[in-house]
Amino acid sequence: MSSTQDPSGMPGPDPETPPDPETPPAPDASGAEAPDGPPARPRRRRGRTTLIIAGAAVLGVLAGTVTGYAVQYQRQPTPSAPLAQRDLADSKTAPAGTGTTARTVSANRWDEKTDGDLRRLLLPKPDGAKTEEQPGWRDLLITAADYEHPDAAFAHLLGNGFRRSAMTSWSQDGRVYVSVMLTQFGDAAAVKSKEFARKQQDLMAQDEHAGNFGKPIPGSVDGRTYVYDKPHTKPGYEPVYEGRALAWRDGTFMELLYENNSGPVSESALQALAKQQLERL
Repeated sequence: MSSTQDPSGMPGPDPETPPDPETPPAPDASGAEAPDGPPARPRRRRGRTTLIIAGAAVLGVLAGTVTGYAVQYQRQPTPSAPLAQRDLADSKTAPAGTGTTARTVSANRWDEKTDGDLRRLLLPKPDGAKTEEQPGWRDLLITAADYEHPDAAFAHLLGNGFRRSAMTSWSQDGRVYVSVMLTQFGDAAAVKSKEFARKQQDLMAQDEHAGNFGKPIPGSVDGRTYVYDKPHTKPGYEPVYEGRALAWRDGTFMELLYENNSGPVSESALQALAKQQLERL
């Protein structure tokens, strides 16, 4: 009969072989016989059998998964449902040539006002006016330098996704000076231009700027003109009266600066120029 070792190191009965029922009970340590009754079955140790069952279950799941993939791999792909519109024409892309430009490549998505030459949208100088600055491009640094706080303007323009800017200016009779600047932003241009314009308009009501809430530009959504309550003064120079127009349309922010060194700004003239510029957008 084989034997196994229990934890005490003494040999014990084989857990797989029940004791012979005809074998008399062994005496205990005191020499007395064991009490009558059926002999106690030794407790079966659990370990290897449980691990074998668990391993078999894992192998079964793994085999089922592999078999499923194998079955799917052998099957023919299910054809897609027929299209509702038959005989669709294939796209025929023309190769790029010497005349290929960004406009021809994006012919279906090209917008003349937002993707074309921004300088052409600037308001032309009136008849008899003197050109002070030809319509031209302005980069981020030059654009920010025109503001009272260039560092803050630079960060603000950059944070709003500055794309490009164009500007022109003219004078009339050496008294009136007008500058028009258009600025476009990158992604979500319509939203960014509106946010930028709104913040500029909020500043206009402060005393160090226009000091008032301005007046609506005819035909605009939220465009406004501002005539400064007080002129700019500097020792040795004539007072300079200032007016501004701030508006946006189709993702383009418009700013118009109107200065007069001989008297107060004509609000009607300022609004007329602002309206003409908006109409070009």
